[in-house]
Amino acid sequence: MILRTLALAGGVSGAAAFSQFPEYSQQYMQRLGGAVDELSRQVTRYETDAEKVGLTLDELLVRLGEEGPLSEKQADNMRSDIARHDRLSADLATLQGAGPFMRAKLATHLGDRDIAERAMSTYKPAAPVTFEGAVFAGSGFVAGWLGLNALFAFLAGAWSSFTSLFRRKPA
Repeated sequence: MILRTLALAGGVSGAAAFSQFPEYSQQYMQRLGGAVDELSRQVTRYETDAEKVGLTLDELLVRLGEEGPLSEKQADNMRSDIARHDRLSADLATLQGAGPFMRAKLATHLGDRDIAERAMSTYKPAAPVTFEGAVFAGSGFVAGWLGLNALFAFLAGAWSSFTSLFRRKPA
């Protein structure tokens, strides 16, 4: 009876956790779009600066790297901004227009640590009242319930094996 109650609690916990994915992923997407917009502005400024001195952006970065430690550090920072812009733009393009179920399938594109931390810091859990929230809640319930049942079955089998080591065998 206790194990069933614990498994039910695991199911309810899983339901509560999974049901939050649609809204969290939506908030992540909003922050991702904002980050891409800001990085696009920076990269455009870098390109404009390069044009003003008659260079391509790549040529500007090479020249900056040759001018000394401070300029080299600035060039590295610019390369980092450009690489992050490219990565986040690709993630946004992949996720654009995807609903909650497709975002779950594409969850690897929700992995920028800075954006995830900022989204989570302002996220407020809510009861799922959408179809998607209900499906995620149901999936979480099943995952939590099955996960705890599997754990209990494993522990019961391990306990049985352990105690059999100390049982006397009939002579």
